[in-house]
Amino acid sequence: MTPELLWWTMLAMFWGKHCTVRRISIYSGIIPVVAQQLHRENIEPVVKEALSLSGVSVHELSAVATTVKPGLAPSLEVGLQYSLNLVDRYQKPFIPVHHMEAHALTIRLTHHVEFPFLVLLLSGGHCILAVAQGVTDFLLLGQSIDIAPGDMLDKVARRLSLRKHPECCSMAGGKAIEHLAQTGSWQEHPFRVPMQQYRNCDFSFSGLQSLVNKAIAEKEKEEGIQEGDILSCVKDIAAAVQHAVAVHIIQRTYRAMLFCIKNGILSSKNATLVGIQSFFSFLYMTV
Repeated sequence: MTPELLWWTMLAMFWGKHCTVRRISIYSGIIPVVAQQLHRENIEPVVKEALSLSGVSVHELSAVATTVKPGLAPSLEVGLQYSLNLVDRYQKPFIPVHHMEAHALTIRLTHHVEFPFLVLLLSGGHCILAVAQGVTDFLLLGQSIDIAPGDMLDKVARRLSLRKHPECCSMAGGKAIEHLAQTGSWQEHPFRVPMQQYRNCDFSFSGLQSLVNKAIAEKEKEEGIQEGDILSCVKDIAAAVQHAVAVHIIQRTYRAMLFCIKNGILSSKNATLVGIQSFFSFLYMTV
């Protein structure tokens, strides 16, 4: 197993089996000091399990690769310090990893994807459109000018009090909205898609969040309920939010693809789009 694949295995295992950080603060956001402590508690067993499953010892590694940016500084510090200790103890080369670049490149571990390709990175903390032209060569086309989509969906889920909803009380914000949206109708409460007047590839979600919060407050007043109670139309609002987010992302991505083809950055014959997401399913956006 290569160092890069081992690094990705460790990352997947950490967030797949030890993602307590996200679960304990589903609707209140990540708490830096709590996240740091949970990283400290889990990093040792995660590394040991990754090495055990891979059948590779630390002595056999050709290098140690670690995320250094961007991200939550206290959590990054835990990983960096642990890695530097390994580097010092076993005298291994150190490879600093850019978090988002690593996400963009992981597709090449499992699929045959040639450079250049367009990559869409979506998460609770990021929203980026870029062209991967090489391992360390990225052309940034667009990014969120305010908050990320995952962050917005978490806040909307909290405002809708979805942790009290019997169908999704244990789900993360984006997943809860996606679940309720499946049986809702976005046409009942359509929201304006952001940045329609701007002909670029940037994203914006804070304005949409404000529109949603205003609509929720109006519906609470109509139904005579207080903030914290579940609206009768919660599924329709969830569907409308998901629809607006998806359309916004699709429109900007389509614009980026056209720009790249028109300017010869990507070939019109085999232009490739790679999507990396962690806040809700791509299923809705591909229907």
